[in-house]
Amino acid sequence: MFLRALLAIAIFGTLTSTAYFVLVLLGAWRFARKRSQLRSASAYCPPVSVLKPVHGLEPNLEENLESFFRQDFPEFELIFCARQVSDPGLQMAQRLSFKYPGVKVRILTCGEPPWTNAKLFSLEKMWIEAAHDLLVISDSDVRVSPDYLREIIKPFANPKVGMTTCIYRGLPAGGFWTELEAFGYSVEMTSGVVVADMLEGMKFALGPTMVVRRECVEALGGFGFMADYCADDYILGNRVADSGREVVLSHHVIDHMVFHHSFVASMRHQVRWMRSTRFSRPKGHLGTVLTYAMPYGVLGAIAGLAGGHAALGWALLGAAFLNRVIQSIAAGYYVAGDRKALTHAFLYPIRDLLGAFLWIGSYLSARIDWRGEDYRLSTGGLMVRQEQSAKLPKSAVADSE
Repeated sequence: MFLRALLAIAIFGTLTSTAYFVLVLLGAWRFARKRSQLRSASAYCPPVSVLKPVHGLEPNLEENLESFFRQDFPEFELIFCARQVSDPGLQMAQRLSFKYPGVKVRILTCGEPPWTNAKLFSLEKMWIEAAHDLLVISDSDVRVSPDYLREIIKPFANPKVGMTTCIYRGLPAGGFWTELEAFGYSVEMTSGVVVADMLEGMKFALGPTMVVRRECVEALGGFGFMADYCADDYILGNRVADSGREVVLSHHVIDHMVFHHSFVASMRHQVRWMRSTRFSRPKGHLGTVLTYAMPYGVLGAIAGLAGGHAALGWALLGAAFLNRVIQSIAAGYYVAGDRKALTHAFLYPIRDLLGAFLWIGSYLSARIDWRGEDYRLSTGGLMVRQEQSAKLPKSAVADSE
């Protein structure tokens, strides 16, 4: 009876993950069709301000920052901000500004942040100082092509558009675990985004690149309303969409560096990412368990072999494996342009299986580690430092578990 129940769960999960797989294929086809239209759209090149918060050194930082100095764009400024002028990342940006004297660069400091989300405190300083009405917000761990600004700005030719954002592919800095984590960016994240965009339109943004009109930020009173939240990209995109402005998924794709070489570091980073999603989008995150294929395939194989239904068990495992390989090619290669999602598509089923365990891990605690500090997540993705949470009433702490 127990084995039959496990087999039934495996069959049900295979059906739900297959349904999701079909949606991914439709979303990928829709994205590719829109991409061909937007690539041929006429150039729209208003001046832009690029806001780049930095914090210390990280692998390949110089190459990442330098890619923004090499933009083929008529008029733009780069604004860098860190807590202190002695910050190594800020000093690197300063050196690059000497190397590219033709690029307008401003170096700012914000001091120690009173906000829990230090990145947002830097952005608050930068957007106020920015000279232009289109604000490009970009993380320090992304690398872009010379046509980046030209391509991501195109949707703003439509005055109804208030914000654009980009899909990103994982660029591993080396090591097996970074390869698997990069798959999460190129395939899993891309799949979820194209499906969401197809079903309900963009109601959120993706942090590595967000472009927003100054008037939208002004209407929200700046970035302070998100000062203590983790998933600021999701919240900002959601607020812009709620205001009646369109949030558009750009056809352009950027590179996001993955440099967690050890198993432990990679797992902690991915669990933190999932915990953030759990609190900012609880219903959607809960439903994610139905989109994984490999856990149900493995469960089906075990239950089938143990219960005398070997053919069915192997069929479920084979279907799950093939499902994820094709998804890797469709989402990771066809949409995100990650060549490894094609040549190493056979690895994605492993990432899919691992993703299910990470999903379970996202429910085991409300704690996250962010830039060396411990936080507890609460409703909506609110971050509370551990020393602060210790001072909260027991009812408030219990609510965050």
